[in-house]
Amino acid sequence: MLTAQNHLQLIIEVAVLIQMGVVLLLNIIPFTLSMVLFLSLILTMFLAGLFSVDTALLFLPYVSHQEFTHPFGPLAVFAWVTFSASASLLSEVEIKSTSITTLAIILFVVIAIAGGLMHRSFLILWFLGWFIGYFIMSKSFRRSVKITRKRVVAAFGAVIGGFAVLEILSKVLNASVLSPLVRLSRLEEYAIPSIKMVIKNTTLFGHVHGSCYWAADCLGGSDGYISLPMNLIKTFTLPFPLFFGVLVTKKDVIDYMLPGIFGFAFDFGYGGLLALMSWCVIVMSSGFYVLQQYRSKRRVGTRKYLGREALLIGALTAFISQTLIGLFLFNRTMNGAALLIYLLLSAMVMAHLVTTKRSLR
Repeated sequence: MLTAQNHLQLIIEVAVLIQMGVVLLLNIIPFTLSMVLFLSLILTMFLAGLFSVDTALLFLPYVSHQEFTHPFGPLAVFAWVTFSASASLLSEVEIKSTSITTLAIILFVVIAIAGGLMHRSFLILWFLGWFIGYFIMSKSFRRSVKITRKRVVAAFGAVIGGFAVLEILSKVLNASVLSPLVRLSRLEEYAIPSIKMVIKNTTLFGHVHGSCYWAADCLGGSDGYISLPMNLIKTFTLPFPLFFGVLVTKKDVIDYMLPGIFGFAFDFGYGGLLALMSWCVIVMSSGFYVLQQYRSKRRVGTRKYLGREALLIGALTAFISQTLIGLFLFNRTMNGAALLIYLLLSAMVMAHLVTTKRSLR
């Protein structure tokens, strides 16, 4: 009875299991500030190295690369923001963290360069995560947030300059994969036909039978446009429809650069999209509520929740960033392995609502 019959059921079941596991993890292990600082540093350095090696392979002929920035990009945002929040909390308890802050800046630049060279969508996710994390930490640590015209212009200038450098590198190195303009042309070639197909065939709980890639075998919903990693589905030998790269080559399939609201609406219907967006609001509201509780306890002298506060800031920042990019810009940021990370991040936010108390007996 518990065996998933389609992609949607599998996603829900995995989400429940992850949520239960993270709740147990947060309540069994005492996540002190030093532990969170150490673990987030290790994870950030590991992802920085992974992205750098993967990007280096991009320039080597006849060597395949894995494009880790898509599935692990939000996890990198979580790790780096958690590390930065931990360093800021050290300052709050009057422990100098100058060297840690310097290391955080170095890792930020390394990940930005490596991830940006691999995928421009990651660069948007990375800087959005930095901005949201900076804003949340400013509110948490009573720092003034000064958004001036000069800073806004400088930020846009940095983004435009970064894309210009990538375009120049693509011409000099004769590597079209680096060109942002090639990506924009892809939007016109693939995404626009996909949008027309979605709008024409989406129903309340799925899509019109026969309108998807499987034609007569179309299920009318949960046809695999939004799914968990294919290797996971194959491991459990579940008889679900899988695309295996067709998403990149067929115009009549939901393009992975399409905003996620179209992909989720087509595969799960307008009802499924509404449920997803409602869940996003619940997670964000819950995260900010618990963060306010942690902040209040810290300001009255309680240091028990410093590690959990840093974890929550990182998870909430990464969840918001992935939600905005995945739903409104690029479907791939919330699909496949990235969807598994998304479920993990939402669980790491919601798990803070549950705390256990030791028995007095």
